[in-house]
Amino acid sequence: METTIQLNKQTVQVLKDMKKKSGMKSYDELINSLIRKQKKTSKSMFGSNPRLDPFTEEERFTDREYP
Repeated sequence: METTIQLNKQTVQVLKDMKKKSGMKSYDELINSLIRKQKKTSKSMFGSNPRLDPFTEEERFTDREYP
């Protein structure tokens, strides 16, 4: 089943560039690749040191030592 989706010009340009750089033949192939990649990204990859407390707003752009 094919469908039409509405995208702004900037999004279309980004997808066009990504398709060309990746060597994929269609936007469908590219989008499915991006979906698979997103699904593989584990939440454990975000905040890889569980011993650290969450950042506060003030700490966001400063270096921290872990215990």
